[in-house]
This record gives sequence, structure tokens and C-alpha cells, in this order.
Amino acid sequence: MFESHSSAILELCRDQQIVAPSTLNDLNEEHKATGKPLADLLIEMGIVEKSVLLKKIADQLGYEYLEGSPGEIPGDVIAAISGSLARMYGVVPIRMDTQSIDLLVGDPFNSQVIDDLTFALGKDIRLIVGDPVRVEGMLKLHYGDDETTIDDLLKEMSSEDHDGTGGGSEKELSEHDLESMAGQTPIVRFVNLVIGQAIRDKASDIHFEPFEHEFKIRYRIDGSLYEMAPPPKHLALPITSRVKVLANLNIAERRIPQDGRIKLTLGGRAVDLRVSTLPTQFGESVVLRVLDQSAVQLDISALGMPTDVFDGINEIIRRPNGIFIVTGPTGSGKTTTLYSALRVINTSDLKLLTAEDPVEYEIEGIMQVPVNHAVGLTFAAALRSFLRQDPDVIMVGEIRDLETAQIAIQASLTGHLVLSTLHTNDAPGAVTRLVDMGLEPFLIASALEAVLAQRLVRRICKQCRTAYEPPAALLQQLGIDPVDIGNREFFYGKGCEHCSDSGYRGRMGVYEWLRLSESIRDLVVERASTMVIKQKALEQGMRTLRDDGLRAIFDGATSIEEVIKYT
Repeated sequence: MFESHSSAILELCRDQQIVAPSTLNDLNEEHKATGKPLADLLIEMGIVEKSVLLKKIADQLGYEYLEGSPGEIPGDVIAAISGSLARMYGVVPIRMDTQSIDLLVGDPFNSQVIDDLTFALGKDIRLIVGDPVRVEGMLKLHYGDDETTIDDLLKEMSSEDHDGTGGGSEKELSEHDLESMAGQTPIVRFVNLVIGQAIRDKASDIHFEPFEHEFKIRYRIDGSLYEMAPPPKHLALPITSRVKVLANLNIAERRIPQDGRIKLTLGGRAVDLRVSTLPTQFGESVVLRVLDQSAVQLDISALGMPTDVFDGINEIIRRPNGIFIVTGPTGSGKTTTLYSALRVINTSDLKLLTAEDPVEYEIEGIMQVPVNHAVGLTFAAALRSFLRQDPDVIMVGEIRDLETAQIAIQASLTGHLVLSTLHTNDAPGAVTRLVDMGLEPFLIASALEAVLAQRLVRRICKQCRTAYEPPAALLQQLGIDPVDIGNREFFYGKGCEHCSDSGYRGRMGVYEWLRLSESIRDLVVERASTMVIKQKALEQGMRTLRDDGLRAIFDGATSIEEVIKYT
């Protein structure tokens, strides 16, 4: 309950002294560690009854609270708000007169509801706090599930055949024209459906791409792009304008790239989207990065790491100083690993600071700073300021240059734990990359504690997982001798409705863990090559990414093709 509003619940408990401060601190620590909403913890542990908590929330926000059922709701009241609007904002109308309408709301913290619905319904809105479970049930009872699909809406928009360019050429359109096009009901519904569908399918990105004769929409799910039914080409401008309106971007400016952010509530769930526009030959390309806190696993114990890697990371992040680096290409889950590590040590007795480009997920109790190159707030500048803020742990989004690397080393040597990322192919490569940047090898040897290289591979769908005998050529590519296999089984995904016939559902990490021993530190000081460091690490028990990929294959979690592709 109230997943994204735990900070508001915390404030309420403090203000109204619902819980003893020490108990509240313990509950907050558990909320941070497990990701479980604070409201659920309060109710589950019997500290406060659900109805009492909801009443206190209503009082705090200045709303009425309805404990039981509102009884029979007249048909004209239900008809006053469309099903799509009711579902989008998670509200049910229960009373109405000529001037105002009373809406039972499941998420009273969503301040957007009053502003948006006052405008949409043309009436004064009075919110009444209800049990979120009851509101959800009433929504289904009175409005049903939203059966409108994107295909239905496309047919509807094509049959209306309204000219997306408003009759003039795109260059002649004023900002007012663009705004009115973006505000048309079918366009608003279409964009909401596209975003809602992406979130249901657990897509990480949504791409709106204009070409000469078509307008494509693609989702990235588990690292692969899937194309949707394309809307008519003439809707490209209204659809991109609608996304820009939501992101508070300048919709009249179509010549330069723009970046923004959208905060939406879909089906009573708060979703954050990062928006990037790019002018292309045939119009603006828009990409939305879906930052759905509830879909991303920020619990380190749930990332599926081998025991030795998990134990190693837990030991490193509890050290008082040193540098821990996670390495891998873009989209390999480096930031998720670092966020998960930060959540483990995010307790009230430590001060944590992060510099990110941009801040992807907001974590309660951590001071997060978005870097801003336009005003000179680079990673290096943020890091320098951090040292004057008395932190215990610092996370730097990425070590990109010598200056950032030098300050990170300085911070670790002066008693701070520093977490960061690098773009290298493997763990030993991170050491030589730092030397290539211009850092003194003796400084790296004394500050760097460990490097984790990682990749994300797709998991075989559990519903259609099938055993098979792979061809010898494929095993050869993997570097396995068929004689060594013994009676081990290999699996692939046949494809079914659960995985949209792809054979895969979800992703998992494969890892390479390098702990700097004394002998490896000696090699670093001697400026040894990556190969020499790698050889020594393998002698001391390091598993390569490929070896860890084999573990995942033999566990039946992923396929040979995935491991060959990513390691």
C-alpha cells in the first residue's frame, strides 16, 4: 500500500506520534532493506490498524475518510467520469451536484488528481480517502477492466481520419496548434495506452521513430527490441507533441535535442519516465526510459549472484574505505548493482552521497546529485564538493576522466568508501584502464579493493523450457569438449504466450569477481598487462564471465546462444 509514498507515511508517523521513534527507525530500516512499503509494515506488525492509518492520512491531507462502503451509486454519477479516466487516476465518483463531484480515491497523495480532473470534468473536486483495495474492487465493478487495446484505438483513429498536421505544413504550425493536436482525446488515450502496455510488458525503453513513409513504435524488453503495430504516419507529430507536453518540453522547438522527465500515475501506480528527443531527417525521434521502481529489483539478495560474489560484495561495501568498481557495457545492470549495494548499507548512522548522470531511481535516505555539464557540475566538481559534506560512502556514476579518477582515489585514501562504474570488457581490464587514464599504479594498488564485471543474459521462459542436444559446432564455440559434458542437460525456450513466442522471459546477471590480493597489487605497481593480471587472478580462483555463463547454462537458466552473444 502506498509503495511510492513511504517518506510521506514516515513524516505522518513522526508528526502524529503514531509509533515510538525507535520503533519507527527500525521499521524504516526494514523498509529500506526490503523495499516493502512502510504502510504495509505498520499494518502487518499490528502497530496500527489499516482504518486508523487511513483516517490519519485523510486528516493530515484535509480530506474526508470513508470507512465502509458508499452504498448504491446512481448511474448518472458513475457516467460522470469515463472508465479510462477513472482507471488512470484510481478514483470512483460517489456523489455529485451541479457544482462539484466527490471522488473516492485509493492514492490520496497523488496531487495530480485534483488539478487534472477539475479541468477534465469542469467541476470542483472533493477527494474522499478510501481503502485502496476497496477502491480497486469498485473500479472493476463499475468500469470493468480496460479492454481497449492499442489496435482498437489505432482503428478508431484511422477511421476518424483527422489530419494530424491540422491542414497546414508542419513548419507553419504554431505552438497553440501543436498543443491542441496533442490534447485530442484519442491522442491522449493512445499515448497512455502505449506507456501502460510498456509497463505491463516490463519494457525498459519505448522508441517513437519517424521514417519517410511510416511512424514506428518499438519496446525494448529484456534487452531486445520488439515492434508494435505502427500508427498512421500523420499521427507522428501529435503523438510526439503529446509526449513533449507531458515532459514539460518546448513543443515548438523541433530543431535541437531536448531532455525531460514524466511522472505519471497509471492504474494508481506512480511511474517515472526519462524522455529524450532527437531531431532527425523525417521528424523528431523520442525515446522514453521507463524507470518503474516496483519492476526493478533493488534487493541485492535477489540479483541471483553466485555465493562467493554475493559474500565478496557484502564484505567490500561494509569496509570504511577503498574503491569498488562495477564494469561492463551500457545496459549491463551496473547501476542496479550499485543501487542494491547502497540499499544494504543505507542506515541512519552512515551518510551516503551519489553523483549521477542522471539520477535514475530515488532512494530514500541518500543525497542524490544529478550532474549538469551545462553549468559546470561535472562528476569531478560534484566529487570535490562531496568531500566537504562529511560523507561516509560516495557513489560516482562513472569514472570518465583522470580528474574524476584522481579525486575518487583521494577520497578513498582519506577514509571514504567509493563506488563507481567503468566501461571495460572484463574485471582485470578495469585496472589497466585506470593506469591508461594517467593514474599512478601505486595509488591504484593501495586504493582499489575489488572489481565486478557483469553482463545481463536473457532467462529461458519457465513455461516453455525444453531440453535438447546442442550441435557440436555450438559447443565448440562455447569452448566445451562434448566428452566433458557427461549427462548434463541443455535447454532452450520453444516460445509460448507467456514470453510472446520469444523463448525468454526476464534477465539474469553473469559475473566476474576480482578481489585485489597482495600479489595482484604487486603486478599493478609493476604496470603488468591485463593478460598477466588476468592469469594471476585465474590462478587465485577468479571465474571469467564465460565460466559464470556456463554455470547459468548448466543450471538451465539461460541458453548457449545468450552466453556466446554476451561473453
